[in-house]
Parts: sequence; structure tokens; C-alpha cells
Amino acid sequence: MAQQLTDAGYATGAVVSCPGLNKWYGLNRGFGFYDDEIPRLPDGSDPLTVGDVKMRGLALKRAPLVVERSLGWLASQPSDQPFFLFAHFFDAHWPYEPPEDFGVEVDNPYEGEVAYSDHYLQRLLTGIGELGHSLDDTLIVLFSDHGEDLAGWYPNDHSGEHGHPYEEGHGCLLFDTTQHVPLIISGPELPADMEVDSQVRLVDIAPTVLDLLKLDAPRTDGASLTEYFADGTGPHRPAYSETYYPEERRASGEYPDLLPLKAVRLCHDADSRQKVIWTVGSEAVEMYDLVADPNELDGRPLIQAPHLNRP
Repeated sequence: MAQQLTDAGYATGAVVSCPGLNKWYGLNRGFGFYDDEIPRLPDGSDPLTVGDVKMRGLALKRAPLVVERSLGWLASQPSDQPFFLFAHFFDAHWPYEPPEDFGVEVDNPYEGEVAYSDHYLQRLLTGIGELGHSLDDTLIVLFSDHGEDLAGWYPNDHSGEHGHPYEEGHGCLLFDTTQHVPLIISGPELPADMEVDSQVRLVDIAPTVLDLLKLDAPRTDGASLTEYFADGTGPHRPAYSETYYPEERRASGEYPDLLPLKAVRLCHDADSRQKVIWTVGSEAVEMYDLVADPNELDGRPLIQAPHLNRP
């Protein structure tokens, strides 16, 4: 999407705040400006050389710096040029230690980090307006790449003592705890306060943005969501997810039987929602009824390999 917008004459900039979005992965493709600078780990080591996800989480730009650098880049661009800014907040991530309390009622430190991020998101939007860009004419898309499994802070958690100690936040499992994320779109001529209950996917974001901007979208696995904006209804789209992070955990020697997973989440209507999760490299396949069992605690084996009796 950044390349498409650059070719269309947009100024394109990104400020990212964790090792996982380093330009080493090629994620800076198409951006005219890509700030991926992050601090070293507390012991002085380079986070890109550390495989442990929790340890790498200690290397991040905090939200105030993301806002400062995002607005600094935007201020340096011609005021009459359209722009695409990707501002990435990493604060709602382990070790869940919010630096400030904004007086928002929260139940745990994770929610404190979310409130902290929300405060600085407001600062970012206010700053964009102060630079002379009307928010009424700005397309804003808010989303997350995943959620967190917090080992019992919420009823749909699976990690820790709930049978999957290797999950540790996210990475090894494909339950809705980590896969069902928010998507909020606001922009010119879009309906306000409309909630779409149909299942859509993160892969639909880029085609939607390019469609709303009246730009041609390259062929992808996603499709524009504009058909949902008329009255909030539309077809449920099958959603695919996968995780190969278990390969890293297994290679570390801690969990020698851990295998990658793939899943498809299927919705036919409000009363019929299922997820099928299968293990790559074995015959184990499980199905979850997301209506009767929304916390995915009672999977029904469709095929169960004898040596993989998962809790």
C-alpha cells in the first residue's frame, strides 16, 4: 500500500516501535520515510539478535516518542500534499508496566497500557489537526495485529496454568484471545457510529483504503470492505490464520513436541460460527463452536493423532 500511495503522489512515512517491524524484514518498502530506531536491550544487546519474544519486548519506542516523531515528519512535508502516515504503538505489550496513569478505570496493567496508548493516540490526532490537516477530511484506520493471552486475567485465556505455558502473551496458539482484534475506520463520507457484525479480515484493510481513495489496488488475498458501509451488513468472510512461531520454541529445546498451527474461522450467521484448527506436520484437527463455546475451551477432535493429546 505504501508503494501504491507513493506512486500516486502521497508523502509516505512510518514510525514503528518494536524489533518486529525493523526494515530488515523489508517492511519499509514503498515508504519515503521509515523510522525504525529502537533502543538496545537493558543488557546492551541488539534486540534483533534475540529470539525470546518477551525479552525483545523490552526494546521499544514509547508512545510519546512515536507521536513526537510522527508529527515531526508530517510537519516537514508540504502542507498541500496528501500524506500516508503509519504510526505504530507497541505499549500494550509485555511487560505491562504503564508509565503514566491518566485516571481511566482499568482492571489490570495491560488495560493500563491500552489507556496509555489511547491517550497518546488522541495527542497524535490533535497534533495532525494543529498542523492544518482537517480530521474530517482524513481517512483514519485503527487496528491491531494481535491480542494478548494473559494467563487468567480474562476468561478466554489459555496460557500459563491453563494448559499452554508456552503461549506467554501470544505466538503459539490461534484462539480468538489473540486473533480477534478491533478494526475501526473513520473518514470522509463514511457513516458514523456504525458497527459491522460480519466477519472481515486484516488482509482486507489495504484494498479498502485504496478503494476509498479511488486508487487501483493490486491483486491480494483481501477485498475492499466498502460494500459494508451502506447499512452495516455484508457477507461473512472466511478468515485464515497461521503461526510458525512454535518452530522457534521447539528449536529452543523447551517444548520438543510443539508444532505450527493453521486455522480457518467460519461464520454463516450470528448463530453459526466455527473455527477449525489443525496442526502442521500431524493429523490433529479440532473444531470449536464459537457460539456455544466462545472461549474455545471445548474443542471437538475431527482427527486426533494418538501422540498429540493437547490439553
